[in-house]
Amino acid sequence: MLPQKKHDTLAPAQIQLNASPYQEEVDFSPLDRLERGEASLDPVSIADLLRNTFVYPPHTIYRNAKVASSGFDPLQDMHDNPRFHYPFQSALAPPRPAPDAVDDDTLVKTYHRLLCEAAARATARMRAPWFFQSGGKDSTSMAIALADVRPDTTCLTYLGGREENEVASARFVARKLGLRHEALVCDPGRAYDRYLAMLPRMPLLTADFAVLSYADLATEVRQRHGDGIIDAIGADEYFGTPVHSKERILALLARSLRLPQALFRPRWVNRSFELCFILATLQMDEFERYFPGSRFNNAEVDDLFGWNISANSRQRLETFRADIDAAASMEAQRRLSLIIVGSAHVAKGIYTARAMSMWLAQPYLDPDLRDWVFNEVPDELLISPSGVNKVLMRKHIAQHFQELPYVKAKGCFRFDLRGLAKQRFDQVYAFAEQTRSVLPGASKWLETHRDRLDNKFFASKFYLLAVTLPWVLSRMHSVPHSTIRAEERVS
Repeated sequence: MLPQKKHDTLAPAQIQLNASPYQEEVDFSPLDRLERGEASLDPVSIADLLRNTFVYPPHTIYRNAKVASSGFDPLQDMHDNPRFHYPFQSALAPPRPAPDAVDDDTLVKTYHRLLCEAAARATARMRAPWFFQSGGKDSTSMAIALADVRPDTTCLTYLGGREENEVASARFVARKLGLRHEALVCDPGRAYDRYLAMLPRMPLLTADFAVLSYADLATEVRQRHGDGIIDAIGADEYFGTPVHSKERILALLARSLRLPQALFRPRWVNRSFELCFILATLQMDEFERYFPGSRFNNAEVDDLFGWNISANSRQRLETFRADIDAAASMEAQRRLSLIIVGSAHVAKGIYTARAMSMWLAQPYLDPDLRDWVFNEVPDELLISPSGVNKVLMRKHIAQHFQELPYVKAKGCFRFDLRGLAKQRFDQVYAFAEQTRSVLPGASKWLETHRDRLDNKFFASKFYLLAVTLPWVLSRMHSVPHSTIRAEERVS
């Protein structure tokens, strides 16, 4: 991801970036001034990261730097209560063709052509592209297109843990399509070292649960002389995602309760991921429960900071309230959550590629492909009446392969959370000690939970600290002495 020469600024003290994932690239050059101390870290954004793994847009980790991401018009002033509205929600779609109005073969051929064109455009500047390939539908469909337009692509599959090994499926797909395939086994210590090495060059911060995997993979590609990354992310926003029974139950359980943390002290509770997850869900906002992972609850975040900062983070959700209230179904709400958190999912690749001076291609985030799928594909080929997702994509894959393992168990890049806690506890604790002026309660949380980190529920929270603390430490010169102005606090 190489910077352009032009950039957009509002004033010397206010920076605004156009961070739409549908543009060719994001220009981060206005942030260069931050090295001269012209901005300070935003504590509420740090609370966002710990509560939800990402900073609520249009905010960033810096107080005076804002981003116009999906749903925000970049012509608005992001520093002055900008309006959010995402036009590609299912309820806003024009009437789509009836299932029998267009031949399936014609739809599949059009989809393949548009995906190939998107992949060719996105990778045009790459000399040696590497494709981050899981064994899932999105990756398999993308691999089919790459075999046509970039047969020089090398596929790289990450084995992050034993729970879901997709290497065999991904390798089978790549080899049948004539693409070279490699695999990388997760070593959490190595991945963390690689993240720390690139951290000074990362323009902004996200604590996405795949950011360490991404840092590991990107460094591997660079060491093998690759100059570009291809990522099969972004199709969910317009294909849609069905809401299954698990999500419905979690939505019913999410009640924004303020439970005493003593509930987690009994060993029979804190050794059970399921019990901890249920207790955490009871304390979450219903909409924020759609965001992935086990994260710090509001009370814990307040303890980490030493005051009621979580209220400020929760308030940021109100920017999206009109669209949330207008969402006519759980599927529509969940899709909207993907748009909001998608800024972080996309950002991990953007920030990492920038840090490594590599090109980044995300062909599913192509406006022509998006507009065609959203407007021209029958509803039944997006999500079937029985709840099967991405039916058109499945038909595309079926032209090349028989049923594959991903159909039964959707995959994603995993990471050895417990291994990270085991290998890097002392290092992260040292970061916590050095950032006491920002997060005075982080050291205490680590001390209290050290013997619970073999439970992924707590290891996930350790991961968030492991990602956030060293980045904050590297920019400590830009943390204000008064953590936040009194008039900014939400009672």
